Amino acid sequence: MGLLILFGVFAICVVIGTPVAFAIGVASVSAFFYEGLPMMIAFQRIISGISIFSLMAIPFFIFAGDLMFHGGIALRLVRFASSAVGAMRGGLGVVNVFSSMLFGGISGSAVADVSALGAILIPIMKEKGYDVDYAVNVTVTSSIAGLIIPPSHNMIIYAVAAGGGLSISKLFLAGFIPGALMCLCLATVSYVVAVKRGYTSEAFPGFVSLFKDFIAAVPGLMTAIIIVGGVLSGIFTVTESGAFGAIYAFIVTIVVYRALTWEKFKLAVTNSVRTTSMVMILIACSGAFAYLLTFYQVPTKMSVFLLGISDNPVVILLMINLMLLLLGMIMDMAALILICTPIFLPIAISIGMDPYQFGMVLLMNLGLGLCTPPVGTCLFVGCAVGGIRLEDAVKTIWPFYLAILVALMLITFIPAISLTLPNLIG
Repeated sequence: MGLLILFGVFAICVVIGTPVAFAIGVASVSAFFYEGLPMMIAFQRIISGISIFSLMAIPFFIFAGDLMFHGGIALRLVRFASSAVGAMRGGLGVVNVFSSMLFGGISGSAVADVSALGAILIPIMKEKGYDVDYAVNVTVTSSIAGLIIPPSHNMIIYAVAAGGGLSISKLFLAGFIPGALMCLCLATVSYVVAVKRGYTSEAFPGFVSLFKDFIAAVPGLMTAIIIVGGVLSGIFTVTESGAFGAIYAFIVTIVVYRALTWEKFKLAVTNSVRTTSMVMILIACSGAFAYLLTFYQVPTKMSVFLLGISDNPVVILLMINLMLLLLGMIMDMAALILICTPIFLPIAISIGMDPYQFGMVLLMNLGLGLCTPPVGTCLFVGCAVGGIRLEDAVKTIWPFYLAILVALMLITFIPAISLTLPNLIG
């Protein structure tokens, strides 16, 4: 009954429009009251949930991403990507994917990717004769790269949800190849669809122009290199690298690009504070929720349930993927990382999956949920930027979903894709 109250109250709160963080908190408190557990335990779990030093990296990552979002980095990355691959048939679609791979590695946010790159590329693609549904679909689905290619604050959330025993640097390394693989699959589909629709190619601007655009993009790209490189080399902790990355991003947008006005700076600060607040409240409330999941033995019961259906690891992994995909369609990503990790990670480990590999599977599954209705934040933003109805975009987005699913299956069943780089550092 207590488990029913926990999930029932949570579901009711979500349905009536309560923010997910508060829905988790209310559900947790309700279950504590029902079980007669001391409320002191709930408050201790809430406080301990955010009393983790590595979580201080999240506001720095978010702030650095907002600074680069408003400071001109997206435009320079688009120019570089266009010079590099724009001459292909239907090249602007591949440019879109390539730009997302570059910008996603800096912002770490799929929504920021759609907002920044969509505002630049979708109008250009429409002007060049590309259908708006194609432009929106490429922009929306490629935005997932920001969740997997480091630095990603979602990886830090996953590490916390996994119990704090995972190395952030190894998680960063684990994301490079899966992120690149997914972008390669999306670029292939973008090219095939572009050829099928008869889109033309752009003229190659020449190597001199390519070099100039590359030089212009380097200062922005260095933000990700500093953050990730600092962590991997051991020069910085993940929190210190985030702080240094935010300082560097501020200097680049002010001194080098000179695109960050006072109004844009205030907007970047406001957005980063709002986003950080939501994430931290969510993590705090999830501490009590995770305690109750353990109290009700949900991971064990879920493991028994799945193993009761089949003891074949392939079947179990397919069922976990399906559950994550369905959940990702109806709930916020950060909340699902905190809720699903304690449930599914022990099951994945029990059938031989490495926790770093499972992290990539989890992030890609939930990232796909950001592109699918009914609660697809990236899809909604992309449609708003492109001025297209949601149903019109969804009608033709299925090849891009298929590309992501192909990458997801490869990452799920080929451990080397996620683990080769992390294993290099022991």
